[in-house]
Amino acid sequence: MLSHITVHHRRVRYLTYSGAIVLFTLFTILSARITIPLPFTPVPVTLQVLAVLLAGLVLGARAGALSQLLYLAAIASGLPVDAYGRGTVALSGPTAGYLFGFVAGAFVTGWVVTRVPASRMGRFLAALAGLAVLYGCGVTWLAVVMGGLEAALLGGLAPFIAVDLLKAAAAASVAEGGRWLLRV
Repeated sequence: MLSHITVHHRRVRYLTYSGAIVLFTLFTILSARITIPLPFTPVPVTLQVLAVLLAGLVLGARAGALSQLLYLAAIASGLPVDAYGRGTVALSGPTAGYLFGFVAGAFVTGWVVTRVPASRMGRFLAALAGLAVLYGCGVTWLAVVMGGLEAALLGGLAPFIAVDLLKAAAAASVAEGGRWLLRV
């Protein structure tokens, strides 16, 4: 009888996490719809960073990264779900480094959050680590596209720091509620 309950519990947990992974993929897609183009850079302001950080904080490293891999798979399949609705072309365009950075950023956020104190500050530090990785991927690729690191830093980092710090703080503030919902 006990093994039947354990198997049932595992199935419920698997289905819950699978559903949550898909929901975070959809959240990333929807957050791309909130796009503010900036005239001096090919990188827009979106809410996607919030989705990526929350995916890592709520789902953990592997499942958070998987939610972002599914997002990349949707783009790779030609769906116009990136910020500018370009589909597959987005994976080689100026924002491609950020898109691939979503996977790494969610993973690092989820990995760090399990190694820091379980507090809002710990979650914020984990989000900052994920944000740093996301920026590293994005700015590196943007430097190739724009022909230099200085241009990439000015167009792909400097304009976004303040608003992304706010997204990291917001993610850290609400993530525990999401983790609570996933407890099965």
